[in-house]
Amino acid sequence: MGYKILERIELNNTVTKLVLDAPLVSRHAKAGEFVIVRATSDGERIPLTIHDYDRTKGTISIIIQVVGLSTMKLNSLKVGECVSDVVGPLGKATPLDGVDRTLVIGGGVGSAISFPICKELKEKGKYVDAILGFRNKDLVILEDEFKNNSDNLYLYTDDGSKGIKGFVTSNLEELVLKNKYDCVFVIGPVIMMKNVSLITNKLNVKTLVSLNPLMIDGTGMCGCCRVTVGGKMKFACIDGPDFDASLVDFDELITRNKMYFEEEKKARDESCNLFKGVK
Repeated sequence: MGYKILERIELNNTVTKLVLDAPLVSRHAKAGEFVIVRATSDGERIPLTIHDYDRTKGTISIIIQVVGLSTMKLNSLKVGECVSDVVGPLGKATPLDGVDRTLVIGGGVGSAISFPICKELKEKGKYVDAILGFRNKDLVILEDEFKNNSDNLYLYTDDGSKGIKGFVTSNLEELVLKNKYDCVFVIGPVIMMKNVSLITNKLNVKTLVSLNPLMIDGTGMCGCCRVTVGGKMKFACIDGPDFDASLVDFDELITRNKMYFEEEKKARDESCNLFKGVK
């Protein structure tokens, strides 16, 4: 059976949006939660944050970045075909109660994860500004979606090929002081989240980050997604993925991710070569 793909949109050369028929998941989904999917019954488990959901239609949307064999297989599926397994929603929903003026920051594919936060806050009638950062114009995704679900959108590219030239931190301090946000949500590369938190912590503004360590089972049993928060070990899959940025040991997380991704890159290159020509 599986979960039928109702819509497939290529956002750029390596990022695709899939809309899945998943009524039980959409019924309970909230911003910040994720699902674990398998393209085929014998495929690898892939954790993906729920990008969007429609309870009326019974659908959820996920964003895929092609980085290896499993994501290639998932990305190769067409409208009308089925994703074998979808488990979720998992994790804790992003805490949005008591938040009135917010800044939501997304870096790269992290923008897909930050979008539902913008959407839910706007549906609650809250003030929301958004900052998106990409390396260049060819990698920009979800611009219109953010424009329609925020009061102001600030788009940055490293090379200035679209929007403002610079990084998401370029005018951050000025914006925070001017708009007096009561909470900042940051999702993207770990080094970006660290640099944002250095600024917001200095300004004493509550900041939540969504952490993305290696994850396998999504239930806390494997222990792969452990992170140090406030000097204590936490699991991103069941304790997060959102954590208080002022308590996160970013340097430890960067080191652990680097160790994994060096080995993962070798395996990815090998698997990509094997997948070439496979339909």
